[in-house]
Amino acid sequence: MLTLDKVYHASYTLKEVVRNTDLIYSKDLNPGSEIYLKTENLQVTGSFKVRGAYYKISQLTEEERKNGVIACSAGNHAQGVALAATRAGIKSTICIPDMAPISKIEATKRYGAHVELVKGVYDDAYAKAIELTEKTGASFIHPFDDDDVIAGQGTIGLEILEQLPGVQSVIIPIGGGGLISGVAFAIKSLNPSVKIYGVQAGGAASMADSIAENKRVFLDSVSTVADGIAVKTPGELTYDLCSKYVDEIVTVTDDEISTAILTLIEKQKLIAEGAGAVAVAAALFNKLDISGKKAVCIVSGGNIDVNILSRVIARGLMQAGRNALLRIELTDKPGELALVSKVIAESGANVTGVHYNRSMQTKRITDCFLDVSVETRDYEHVMMIHKAMREAGLIIHEVN
Repeated sequence: MLTLDKVYHASYTLKEVVRNTDLIYSKDLNPGSEIYLKTENLQVTGSFKVRGAYYKISQLTEEERKNGVIACSAGNHAQGVALAATRAGIKSTICIPDMAPISKIEATKRYGAHVELVKGVYDDAYAKAIELTEKTGASFIHPFDDDDVIAGQGTIGLEILEQLPGVQSVIIPIGGGGLISGVAFAIKSLNPSVKIYGVQAGGAASMADSIAENKRVFLDSVSTVADGIAVKTPGELTYDLCSKYVDEIVTVTDDEISTAILTLIEKQKLIAEGAGAVAVAAALFNKLDISGKKAVCIVSGGNIDVNILSRVIARGLMQAGRNALLRIELTDKPGELALVSKVIAESGANVTGVHYNRSMQTKRITDCFLDVSVETRDYEHVMMIHKAMREAGLIIHEVN
């Protein structure tokens, strides 16, 4: 059973392995509010997950330790279990969805676990892990629906209250619900006036839907750049705890998540994975009523594959109006490109790519399309360039 004493015991136990991560003030993230970032992306293993995994494994009996442990994870829980098990001299097997980032899979192996790749998403990996548990007699270390795991995650709540005594709101990512359940329970038990907000990716909003329908919802599929919180259904314990202690749950889009990742890189010099950036996305796009409040966003993890990061940055730049594609209809004759270049240069944008397309259908056989990729300041700057193009007599088309 989850108790405040258990959370405090977890905090004491974890002192030997986890970092008391910094709480960083973010001045420009949401003008009108006072935002702080709880940097669990800088935690051991790059995620908060090590807290719950380590505490759970520390509570196993000697007999349970001999049989080893099995877990399922999209990557972060896997690393936490692998580290904790290896340090305790316990054999670990981790079932990971085959679509998980390669960096997370390889890191799990480096921490000493045997990895079983499972076709599908988290829920498919969960089914495989349960199957192996029944066959081997090993202890299953659930990534979120377990009192000890939840208590371990709840230690973040104790740290926040100590680091920022005047905190008024805490914004927390939700996948299966272990993190928000632990943090909400700890904070509400000590200071019920603090608002607890949850954030999910719009393509994997199982907890949000469950709370709205007053019952656990099972999604047919999930799809989001935030792979760490792509869970089809919340846990039984976490659903009950969220129902009791969480004030509101909102969703964010993949474009908003990408923008949040980019913002953290540029303004805070922090790397966050998709799941780790959803709380920041909610604050950045005013999804919650935090105006004038001292609010903490938990940046829950930073284990993002570099290949995915490059795509996310590109998407974030487009979303923020920092990159734009201009499609211009031209008469295919000398001097037209010079005019386009002149307008763009005078507008203060930077050309990064040019492509002639004579195969697309135009009004006249002598016309063509010119696609120009440009670096811009923001959407207002893009619209200024559109206006300058039209004033110069150029025909500019919208790009879907």
